[in-house]
Amino acid sequence: MKKVLMAGASALILSMVGAAATMPALAAGSTTQVAQTDTKAQMKDNPFFQEWKTPFGVPPFDSIKPAHFRPAFEKAMEEHLAEIKAISENKAAPTFANTIDAMEKSGERLDRVSSVFSNLTSSNTNDELQKIQRETAPLLADHSNTINLNAALFARVDALYKQRATLKLTPEQDRVLERYHSGFVRAGAELKGKDRERVAAIMQRLAVLSTEFSQNVLADEKEYKLVLTSKDQLAGLPDFVVAAASQAAKERGEEGKYVITLSRSSIEPFLTFSDNRGLREQAWKAWIARGDNGDAHDNNAIIKEIVQLRIERANLLGFKTFAEYKLADTMAKTPAAVNDLLMQVWEPAKVRAAEERDEMQKLAASEGQNIQIEPWDWYYYAEKVRKAKYDLNEEEIKPYFQLDKMVEAMFYTANRLFGVTFTELQGVPTYHPDVKVYEAKDKNGKHLAVFYSDNFARPSKRSGAWMSSLRDQQKLAGDIRPIVLNNNNFAKGAEGQPTLLSFDDATTLFHEFGHGLHGMLSEVTYPRVSGTSVLRDFVEFPSQVLEHWVAEPEILQKFAVHYQTGKPIPKELLDKIIASQTFNQGFATVSYTSSALVDLAYHSLTDAKNLDADTFERETLTKLGMPKEIVMRHRSPHFLHIFSGDGYSAGYYSYMWAEVLDADGFNAFKEAGDIFDPALSKKLYENVYSAGGSRDPMEAYIGFRGRAPKVDALLKNRGLLDNRVN
Repeated sequence: MKKVLMAGASALILSMVGAAATMPALAAGSTTQVAQTDTKAQMKDNPFFQEWKTPFGVPPFDSIKPAHFRPAFEKAMEEHLAEIKAISENKAAPTFANTIDAMEKSGERLDRVSSVFSNLTSSNTNDELQKIQRETAPLLADHSNTINLNAALFARVDALYKQRATLKLTPEQDRVLERYHSGFVRAGAELKGKDRERVAAIMQRLAVLSTEFSQNVLADEKEYKLVLTSKDQLAGLPDFVVAAASQAAKERGEEGKYVITLSRSSIEPFLTFSDNRGLREQAWKAWIARGDNGDAHDNNAIIKEIVQLRIERANLLGFKTFAEYKLADTMAKTPAAVNDLLMQVWEPAKVRAAEERDEMQKLAASEGQNIQIEPWDWYYYAEKVRKAKYDLNEEEIKPYFQLDKMVEAMFYTANRLFGVTFTELQGVPTYHPDVKVYEAKDKNGKHLAVFYSDNFARPSKRSGAWMSSLRDQQKLAGDIRPIVLNNNNFAKGAEGQPTLLSFDDATTLFHEFGHGLHGMLSEVTYPRVSGTSVLRDFVEFPSQVLEHWVAEPEILQKFAVHYQTGKPIPKELLDKIIASQTFNQGFATVSYTSSALVDLAYHSLTDAKNLDADTFERETLTKLGMPKEIVMRHRSPHFLHIFSGDGYSAGYYSYMWAEVLDADGFNAFKEAGDIFDPALSKKLYENVYSAGGSRDPMEAYIGFRGRAPKVDALLKNRGLLDNRVN
């Protein structure tokens, strides 16, 4: 867990502490003493109260049980409260050391418990963990509120901030102080009385709602399975899709059958290859209806309440809309700047998507199909058009993209760019048998990080792909090296067979590894700016720029080898893949950009009391001229990025903002004539990957590139330059 202005205890802990101070001592043998004895016994057996004598101090996942978390959270919050109290009540004048350093060193146990818990509830959850998650969400929110709204603590930080020019701080310390001060102000530390209390109540309620939202989506994904049994139902599906569906069936108790799940790596190949149009429609409708089925898992009422609470929060903090509040602390700064960027690609993307639709419509007619292209047809006919235009199809590509070889490719890329090596570790405890663990070392052979790689979809894992950490790099409390995790949701190959990836899957693998490297290569002093602790619309740059290497011939010729013959990908096929890079980019851009624009629209509202999410989404898309054959990449009821927490709320645009940077940034390597140019690699490492959030992001980018980014590279990469609307 990143350390984000957390301190204090839950209301429960506060009341317990307050009561203890006034209660008379009880005689030996009382029920209180028995309870204390039981608590001590629980602590003795709880891994969170023990030293972790594991390799590199990784979590002892084999010893951690769900029952350990609640007492660990409560004790950790209590300890953190005591640490914060000592800082805020310090009689000495505030200094950087006795205030900021002290805050950075506080809450170590809480960080440890939270990071393990959040990883498990995302990657390998169960009913017991989900119950604990619902119970602890408001407690943790209250705990966070306690420090964010601690007047004495803020007064110390504010005093330092006002005299920072005279404190002789290092550039990193100055950045850390600015981030702390901004965090306090944005959390409501300057509010008084009822306004302060209301912000705290809002944050607590939002924590509950976001947990419910994500658990509802997971429930819909977990419960759905399209079971296939006949040859007619399998018509058109390549061997690799059939094998993955067979494996999914085994895992879900449907031995001898085939199951398509709502994991993107399962349903997209099905939509791409299935000749059965009726089944495509059935699967597609289930996919887009996650969280929108009018049942116990429906998220529409939750969306309404979340949006309204965010508006109220923004108003209390002096902003007209939540988008204005959220974007004030980003590179973009304003909703207008975000809308500007998105509309630069929206209109040309629609033009290109219409051309793509017409090509598919023409092909369908040539096959004697008297149909109008519908959303459940797009993947299917796009694949046919790709084969016709480039003599290329996914079935031809996928045998060359073995997961294990693509993992080798990403490690090779990291080594060539930054000198990092990875060695698989055996005997390290993990939370699931599918997880592999590696030690990362720097160019001098020194330990750099521990890297957990968790690549497969399963019912206990939320959908999507993400990077997280179990421990962040820092030097304040010693040379602390990070423990980083990558999660993907690839469909596992049949038993004894390799897992084959689509080219998009391989790109996702590299994307998350880019985030992982951002965490592993961090070389800062303070946890507050470690690794990926950067402004939201800069955090995707290190991940997205790494995606470019997977498409380079130098990588593909070396690692894209056929899983049966072992032969490298033929140059002819490689040339086709490269030539087709801008294929279907109208669809991809419309799908993504519509999601970003709807996100911005939700958070630009000034009142959501009468909001109906389905209606709002539909009306917003109609105003934008959304093509009827395409849906948002993430429809509102399962838009985890923006409703399962504040992370990407009013910030889904950040992928495209970062794409301006990554497209322009990778061009530097192309211009140098060497995709592993040593001088550029060094600048990329020093200014971006190792710097964490210790610098202003635009300064960091210019330090690497030598100038500010230009948007033309993005439009060219997406094949949209010729479709710009003037």
